[in-house]
Amino acid sequence: QVQFVESGGGLVQPGGSLRLSCAASGSIFSIYATGWYRQAPGKQREWVATIFRGDSTNYADSVKGRFTISRDNAKNTVALQMNNLKPEDTGVYYCNKYPAVSAYWGQGTQVTVSS
Repeated sequence: QVQFVESGGGLVQPGGSLRLSCAASGSIFSIYATGWYRQAPGKQREWVATIFRGDSTNYADSVKGRFTISRDNAKNTVALQMNNLKPEDTGVYYCNKYPAVSAYWGQGTQVTVSS
């Protein structure tokens, strides 16, 4: 069983930045592709970004050019750097394998973008 733990969320003004971090049990990040996902209030969870084993990345159109996903093998973490945040980025952010495994969803970290 893999456990993901997200951190780094908070309240930020539009145009601001946040850096989310994802930790997992075991050296899973070097084995599997990892994704960030988010769920806005009243909406379904959606995919945000993926980093693959070879360090190639992919992003949802809504965050392309503003978010950057990266992996730190020494720390066994995956980060999501979020710049130029918009109110529509508000939601609970989760990490998981990519494609996601339903049994591996963690508690997520809340991101609120508001003035």
